[in-house]
Amino acid sequence: MKIIKIDPVQPECAAVEEIVGILKQGGVIAYPTETFYGIGADAANASAVKRVFEIKGRDFNNPIPLIIGTTGDVSLVAAEIPETALILMDFFWPGPLTLVLKASEKVLPELTAGTGKIGVRVPGSAVAREMSYMLKNPITATSANISGNPECSSAEEVMSAIGDRLDAIVDGGRTPGRAGSTLLDVTVDPPAVLREGAVSAHVIRCTLGKT
Repeated sequence: MKIIKIDPVQPECAAVEEIVGILKQGGVIAYPTETFYGIGADAANASAVKRVFEIKGRDFNNPIPLIIGTTGDVSLVAAEIPETALILMDFFWPGPLTLVLKASEKVLPELTAGTGKIGVRVPGSAVAREMSYMLKNPITATSANISGNPECSSAEEVMSAIGDRLDAIVDGGRTPGRAGSTLLDVTVDPPAVLREGAVSAHVIRCTLGKT
């Protein structure tokens, strides 16, 4: 298992290329986001995605959200993008708001847990964005821990929790922690908050002009 140090604000190109090389080979990593550390795998690689479930001890009935490098990449995972989603993307991305959209048929069914929906965001973390952008594929974005255990805010915590199960840990220092991304289902009207996190339901309602 490898530790890759990286600048969380201005990620070094060589470090990002090394990380992407691991992902392209089907590797599974832990990486910093704007909330906690996440477990990353190429979302188009079925065997790597299966490893993510195994590493976490996660039930296959629980979907796994994704990150993308730019807003334009949402078409890689979404079959439909409602007007409401476009408004929220423009206001909150990059940032800790995961939008649940109707999944494209290209998305692995394991990731949707048979729901036909997929959660996706452009993360506030420059490291996470650059990884997905250079990979040219979405990356899994589930928290780097055993399911049901506390989330990890540092590479050291990840090492202690699941380090022996990973191919690499991307060490970008301590993350803010506090709350994970907010999960919002925009396939329904009005949108439904599935998990309130770093972005409050109140702020979302105000952004959409609803109180």
